[in-house]
Amino acid sequence: MTGGARGIGLEMCRQLADQGLRVLVGARGREAAEEACRVIGPAALALDVTSAKSVTQAVREATGLTGGIDVLVNNAGVSLDRELRPPNVDEDILRATLDTNLTGAWRVAEAVVPGMVEAGYGRVVNVTSSYGSLALTDSGRHPAYRISKTALNALTRMLAAELSGTDVLVNAADPGWTRSGRGGHPGLAGAPSRRRRDDGRAVRRPQAAAVVNRLRSGMGPASPRRRRCAAPAP
Repeated sequence: MTGGARGIGLEMCRQLADQGLRVLVGARGREAAEEACRVIGPAALALDVTSAKSVTQAVREATGLTGGIDVLVNNAGVSLDRELRPPNVDEDILRATLDTNLTGAWRVAEAVVPGMVEAGYGRVVNVTSSYGSLALTDSGRHPAYRISKTALNALTRMLAAELSGTDVLVNAADPGWTRSGRGGHPGLAGAPSRRRRDDGRAVRRPQAAAVVNRLRSGMGPASPRRRRCAAPAP
């Protein structure tokens, strides 16, 4: 689980662990992952999705601990341009956002998917956002974040097409606007994802995490290595 040390990622790890899967929580700082592990009990990994070396080391460590990775949830993400508009976004912000939200997911999938193909089983879930939908681009807010999620959706479709015919399935899940330590507070009633909710409120973390976890469990038959799941965090 990338991005598994807090927020939606931490709740997803907790729910997956409750289902009996062995969850590995990674984070840019091992301390953050270990703190999460004290809450839900899985193992910790040091993983910076913006570093190819860190990703390679984390996947090697995860494989050594479990024998193989059956499920990858790419949840690591950043939003660095909340109040900016397209003409005013610094190129460094755009680059940093893409490096985590798009290229980070690409790096981890590139390191994990070959092992899934070899094992004959794998599930990849990329956590996306309604802001990545071209149909819902109704303003210029969050331009770097929006672009990164649109690109992540494209990566999801390309990976799914490339792996068609194998038992490695790739999907994207949008948990919606979520009330957590990083967003979803009641004052954001104008956010598009909130406007589409009947009750006008952001969902809480357990509900948002359940969306992703239902997708993971509903993507075909269980793995032969039923209790194996890797989760790296930012």
